[in-house]
Amino acid sequence: MRKRLPFILTLSIVLITVASLSVSAKMDRKKRDELYRQVELFSDALAIIQSEYVDEAKPKELIYGALKGMLSSLDPYSQFMDQETYNELKVETEGAFGGIGIEIAIKDELLTVITPIEDTPAWRAGIKAKDIIVKINNELTRGMSIADAVKKMRGKPGTQVTLTILRQSEKKILEFKIVRDIIKIKDIKEARILDDGIGYIRLVEFRENSGRDVDNAIANLSKQGMKALILDLRNNPGGLLESAVKVAELFVEKEKLIVYTRGRKPNQNMDFVSRITKPATAVPIAVLVNDGSASGSEIVAACLQDYGRAIIVGTKSFGKGSVQSVFPLGDGSALRLTTSKFFTPSGKVINEKGVVPDVVVEEEKNKYRNPEVSRDEDINAIFEEIENKEKPSKEEETFNYQQDNQIMAAMNILK
Repeated sequence: MRKRLPFILTLSIVLITVASLSVSAKMDRKKRDELYRQVELFSDALAIIQSEYVDEAKPKELIYGALKGMLSSLDPYSQFMDQETYNELKVETEGAFGGIGIEIAIKDELLTVITPIEDTPAWRAGIKAKDIIVKINNELTRGMSIADAVKKMRGKPGTQVTLTILRQSEKKILEFKIVRDIIKIKDIKEARILDDGIGYIRLVEFRENSGRDVDNAIANLSKQGMKALILDLRNNPGGLLESAVKVAELFVEKEKLIVYTRGRKPNQNMDFVSRITKPATAVPIAVLVNDGSASGSEIVAACLQDYGRAIIVGTKSFGKGSVQSVFPLGDGSALRLTTSKFFTPSGKVINEKGVVPDVVVEEEKNKYRNPEVSRDEDINAIFEEIENKEKPSKEEETFNYQQDNQIMAAMNILK
């Protein structure tokens, strides 16, 4: 007879939870019976593993492993977070954490870079959006969860992590040795007048105060005689949905639909409408996007594109159009679950499709910002040499927009 006693309490809790969910969702009898059969199958598997597996398996490890597999089977963005991972997520939202500075996702079952965060070790090393991470410290990533990958890449500042990258666009395997650092995220990187009254705002992430910060930047640029604006959302991986809405509503008329979400439950269906009484509707706008622009960036760009409020310039965006909600669990772990998808005002789907620019302008390669190094070369030595040659002095200008062909293209369009 199989030994199931250690799992009786766990199974009872599962069945009670399933029953309550069934009642609340008003599932029909057939669906309830099917769910109960699958739960019984799960308990049978646990019992067999405990009694027959060659080594003693701890119940917590088995349950955690099952939860990780279950969540990862849903979509690239849903995940089970143990206590440590959940705590890291909470630290990350505060805007400072130790790591290399990249946003990642599972795409086509491969660990893929959404975008490197500007002015972080990964950015300076030359990691690009859509790079596939093949190995982390010589460990293959096939089958590795996002949570496990993040754990391996984060660490004490000053320590090194080695990433083996497949860059499909160039059919190359590259190896990067990156020194971890404290990652501090500042939402607005640049805000200035470039030339001929054209303002420029570079927004690198949507955080809690991004709407207010962009509003203040617009006010300051207006005082300097701004006649048109370039909103740079390249390599902006997104962030808070509400903050993306607050940025978009700065540029459209009041009571206009910014974005709407649709899920399985009525409380997941939300319409986000502009509330600003005096938006900057008279200022011509060009929005820059690329394949590192995701989520909140795509919400803003698609909204302004739908209303004809801005010309979108650059290359097609990443295509992340889903909303994740975090559900804490009793032991300090949590579920990060995709609960809805968002749609543009005209009803377009962004998920896996991206935002297609009105004017496609490819980015010119910068051999210093994105060095292409083979696995046999000493990357640290090369970067040190590059920094010594190219790093500007404190008195020199660090932002030269005239060398950025996409910014120049946007300026020409606005002119």
